[in-house]
Amino acid sequence: MELLRFTTAGSVDDGKSTLIGRLLFDSKSIFEDQLEAVKRASIQKGSEYINLALLTDGLRAEREQGITIDVAYRYFATPKRKFIIADTPGHIQYTRNMVTGASTANVAIILVDVRNGVIDQTYRHTYIANLLGIPHIIVCINKMDLVDFSREAYEKIKEDFQEFATRLQLNDVRFIPISALKGDNVVEPSVHMTWYEQGTLRNILENIDITSDHNFIEPRFPVQYVVRPLTGEHHDYRGYAGRIAGGVFKKGDKVIVLPDRLTSTIRSIDTFQQQISRAYPPMSVSFTLEDDIDISRGDMIVGEKNPPEVGQEIRAMLCWFNPKPMQLNGKFILKHTTREVKAMVKEVIYKVNVNSLEEIKDGKTLVMNDIACVRLKTTKPIFYDPYKQNRITGSLILVDEATNETLAAGMIL
Repeated sequence: MELLRFTTAGSVDDGKSTLIGRLLFDSKSIFEDQLEAVKRASIQKGSEYINLALLTDGLRAEREQGITIDVAYRYFATPKRKFIIADTPGHIQYTRNMVTGASTANVAIILVDVRNGVIDQTYRHTYIANLLGIPHIIVCINKMDLVDFSREAYEKIKEDFQEFATRLQLNDVRFIPISALKGDNVVEPSVHMTWYEQGTLRNILENIDITSDHNFIEPRFPVQYVVRPLTGEHHDYRGYAGRIAGGVFKKGDKVIVLPDRLTSTIRSIDTFQQQISRAYPPMSVSFTLEDDIDISRGDMIVGEKNPPEVGQEIRAMLCWFNPKPMQLNGKFILKHTTREVKAMVKEVIYKVNVNSLEEIKDGKTLVMNDIACVRLKTTKPIFYDPYKQNRITGSLILVDEATNETLAAGMIL
């Protein structure tokens, strides 16, 4: 079955964890022991009902404070699709956690409390979702039961959000009025909002088209591992294993190997079970080539047409994760696909005020949760595409040389 990854985002107490809990509960995706544990925890907290938010708020600190701090991943399936949910924090303090959880998502669910409307955090989360290239946005206008399921309140928030979405040039935005607590329009249609006829949240998630989310045009294959059996009947096998990052590769295709730009032809495409005639994202395969070329981890096999950019100086949007501020010309390890090189941030071109989309050009350093356009210099070339063209070959992370901490995530411009 097709796999869809989605992330939830919203301000504190907008009901993200309750929504996910309701989606799992009404989809019959909770084990008996999980439900019993949630019932006990709900009684201990003095709740009059089963607090479904406790299904995803797994950390003790989260349960005590009633907020999401870390990214909680949950898995469930329906007859139509498999799903991975990333329940991300809403508080501005945990923006870096949202970036982490949303980085691989096909869909972003943005929650809005109908009583508060579109607020600064709504703008921030939508901007980050757009920055991360999430192609589909679902705006869930929650707690409709607290405004007597008012269509006017729903339409007002929809209008306000669409104005901001137009400025960001978002292509696919959908709106749905819900009550996560009561279950209206989550899995079952609401009997209180018969004026809304675009389907439930689960129905939208099951049917949203994600086939065009991958780049099937420019062939990209970062080499992860060289397969060389030492014994057995296949001891002379030399394969290059990894995951397809873009395009379609076929047996017999002419390819170029970067960085040396040597050319060859694909002899075979192998999976764990069999040989196949073609491979495409996000398949994991092993290639053999007609020519004996020195290839190692960090190299990239690409198609003859539309090769990636190759360079040592790049511009990227950077989200700084670390409590320690970034300093210009500090030395980092840059990880890009399977390649690792040393790098420096040479310039902070501008920071972004994500509420107003204003560019602030007075910064020479970044602090935790800052988002900025920077110029990076690497010691060796990397092979990349703009992030909007390919989310895999257009993304990078910066790592501390001494501690191996992830310092920042970047999207190449």
